[in-house]
Amino acid sequence: MSERGKWHERLKVTLWTLIIPPAIWTGHFLASYLWAAISCAKAGRFASFPLLFVIGTVLALLMIGLSGWIAWAQARLPGNPPPHEDSTRIDRLRFLAKSTLLLAGLSFVGVLFTALPVIFLRDCR
Repeated sequence: MSERGKWHERLKVTLWTLIIPPAIWTGHFLASYLWAAISCAKAGRFASFPLLFVIGTVLALLMIGLSGWIAWAQARLPGNPPPHEDSTRIDRLRFLAKSTLLLAGLSFVGVLFTALPVIFLRDCR
C-alpha cells in the first residue's frame, strides 16, 4: 500500500480522539431535544418531516463511522500479541484505538436510537 493510502497510521492517537464519538452523540442528542422542544412550542406538533434533522443524523453517523474506521485500522497495526503487558508505544496506540472503536460503536447505536423518536413521532403529547 502506498504512503498516501496509509494516512490513518500517521494520525496521532491521544485521549482526545477517544472522546470524539461520544461528543458527536452528545451533540446529536442535544440537537434532537432542542429540535423537538422548539417545533412543539411553535406549532404544538411536529410541522413536517424533519429533513434537516435527518441530514444532521446522517452526518453524525458518517463522522462516527469515520472515527471508528480509523480506530479499527489503527487497532490492527502489527505488534505483540495479547496480553499487552509492556508499556510500548504501539500497545498504547492499539489500546486507545480499540477503546475508540468500542465507543464509536456505542455512539453509532446511540445516535440511531436518539433519531428514531424524532423521525417517527408526529405528536407532541
